[in-house]
Amino acid sequence: MKERQSLTTSLIVLICGSFLLAEYFLPDLQSQLALFYGGDYSNGYFPGVSTGQWYRLVTVALTHAGWMHLIFNMLALYSIGTPIEAFLGRLRYSLIFLGSLIAASLTSLYFGPHNIYAVGASGAIYGLFGSLFVIGKRSGANYQNITGVIIINLLITFTVPGIDWRAHIGGLVAGIVLTYPLMFRRRT
Repeated sequence: MKERQSLTTSLIVLICGSFLLAEYFLPDLQSQLALFYGGDYSNGYFPGVSTGQWYRLVTVALTHAGWMHLIFNMLALYSIGTPIEAFLGRLRYSLIFLGSLIAASLTSLYFGPHNIYAVGASGAIYGLFGSLFVIGKRSGANYQNITGVIIINLLITFTVPGIDWRAHIGGLVAGIVLTYPLMFRRRT
């Protein structure tokens, strides 16, 4: 019997495919999918979440600011997502990923500037960091390593210019909050 492809692998294929489409075939795709508040600015009308494009809260994960951004995010997604999916199961994993992504997007929109595009899946990935922090030893992970990885990534978030730290913090908090109740309903 053929084994199903993991959701983590499917997400990586979808995100990389979207990046390749935007990079080589549909140059306007990134601006249509990126997180953007939008509205009526002095020099014109800019569509975004404020104008009803709520899909951007999720599609932001399909956009990335270049190859390095994509590669680092996909390596993190594979490294962290795979054990979480194996431990909690596909449904709970998808709830954490999607919930963290939406929370990260909303945090970015609420606390960030309204005239800048945000891109990337890192808000959801930070949610997975939070989730791994919660399940820690129960999943067989080294708790000290998890904490170290989170601290290093937060240091990068706050020291490298242009990173949307609001989305990272929103995703991290959401991942922690969402994982606690899901731990009680762990699959057997």
